[in-house]
Amino acid sequence: MKLSKRLETIASFVPKGSKIADIGTDHGYIPIYLVENGAAVRALAMDVREGPLARAREHVEEHGLSDRIETRLSDGMQKLQSGEADTVIIAGMGGELVIHILEEGRRLWPEVRSFVLSPHSELHKVRRYLRENGFAAEDEAMVKDEGKFYTVMRVRWDGGAGTCGLECCAADAGSGPRAAECRAADAGHGMRATACHAADGAHEPPREIDDLYGARLLRMKHPVLKEYLEKEREKAQSLLKALAAADTDGARARAESLSRELERIKEAEDEMQ
Repeated sequence: MKLSKRLETIASFVPKGSKIADIGTDHGYIPIYLVENGAAVRALAMDVREGPLARAREHVEEHGLSDRIETRLSDGMQKLQSGEADTVIIAGMGGELVIHILEEGRRLWPEVRSFVLSPHSELHKVRRYLRENGFAAEDEAMVKDEGKFYTVMRVRWDGGAGTCGLECCAADAGSGPRAAECRAADAGHGMRATACHAADGAHEPPREIDDLYGARLLRMKHPVLKEYLEKEREKAQSLLKALAAADTDGARARAESLSRELERIKEAEDEMQ
């Protein structure tokens, strides 16, 4: 099966030999591709709507994979049972919905090895949610497909251990349940605090541009992110120019918002030089 560049990137983030659950499977293309290519040993294609699920079922049958891919009506991960999947794919929907599905499936976090996520919007909210709930980033990429930009990430829940394996690193932003204890451990300058400080900057508070554009993508100087930032900068500058002649409260508020956006874009672009 031939996939779009976006779907191909999502599929490439799935560890080989996985048991997958594709949440919001739509046509079932990703489960079919993964099973046919040996990346997944079996799959659950799940959707909240019967129409897309029926199409997915037809495609699975056409490819002769009914014995290895099951279609299941489910609102998010509600019908996913313990032990059925070690990799969960949540893609092709807005960030708020991705967060909702993760939150509703919290009972499964400890046993899922990888979550492959590709929100279409509100990425900053998703990244912040992941950070504040003890998820560690394993990989992230950005792809341009038919003129649109998409981000794909693979994360795992480690209970807040963070990159150094200590809970203080994940709570350092101050919003998690262990934040106060972690700050106290840090102030003590003991072995635990020292290890946190030594762990690749894990103890530094997250920056706004990390949530907006992805700390890993910024560090990688990802070429597609560079192109995305350039287009967003040009769009914001054009809108700002058009608003210059307007003399209304709404236009001034919008201009201020665009100016702040341009500052963040410049900060990100400067870092990627």
